[in-house]
Amino acid sequence: MTTLSWIRGVNGTLGRLAPEHVAGKMRRAFMTPRNLPPREWELPALASAERITLRFGLSALRWDKGPTVLLMHGWEGRPTQFAALIETLVQAGHTVVSLEGPGHGRSPGEQANVVLFARALLEAAAELPPLRAVIGHSMGGASVLLALQMGLRTEAAVSIAAPARLLGVLRGFAHRLGMPARARAAFIRQVERDVGMQIARLDVTGYQLELPGLVVHAADDALVAADEAQVIHKAWFDSRLLMLEEGGHQRVLADPRLSVAVLELLARADEPARQTA
Repeated sequence: MTTLSWIRGVNGTLGRLAPEHVAGKMRRAFMTPRNLPPREWELPALASAERITLRFGLSALRWDKGPTVLLMHGWEGRPTQFAALIETLVQAGHTVVSLEGPGHGRSPGEQANVVLFARALLEAAAELPPLRAVIGHSMGGASVLLALQMGLRTEAAVSIAAPARLLGVLRGFAHRLGMPARARAAFIRQVERDVGMQIARLDVTGYQLELPGLVVHAADDALVAADEAQVIHKAWFDSRLLMLEEGGHQRVLADPRLSVAVLELLARADEPARQTA
């Protein structure tokens, strides 16, 4: 029996008898990330970075000097997973600041969620120079979209392999781990209590997205369905959708077409300024 099968079996039985208990265990698992070491291909980017600590303790890596682009990784991710994009942006004359989200790397906290990530983006933006763009991958992409609703100021934004509806993420997690109905409902209530808002509000279809944007996804993403990108793009009037035929959930970050599209977005964001100059 695999570990997942065993967990599903225990949750299926105990979840009917003690749904709050099972929900609490699964909530802690859902919100407690592992700190995974960088892969070998990330090491050159790590070696060339300057580590900085922001005012409220957030840790980040910074490269070069110029107009600032802020990056946010996903769940159990790292700043250097953006290595290919970082190289492109630095060569184009930008400063890149890539955050370590709460509960990740050297940033404080033991737990993480999309609301904490969004607040971290706001904290970083308050301390950094005006932002040319904010770019997020997976949960980091969802946090960028949420942070924009919470007042994040930037000239452009990019969502990569991000979910459009967080309620669907929670339901999918609960279903995969075999939680019965009462335990699933308790799990969602407990997550809402921790993040401090109703999960139904974390749905891009209710957001106001009025800046130039780019939505990127791989059709073969096995973790976040490619349909989510279509939902984000439809809700984001001034966005371009870049759907790659392959790249999965992680390899999409190294696709050269992503780097090209981000530079094109930055050029497009420059056009109104040039027209009014």
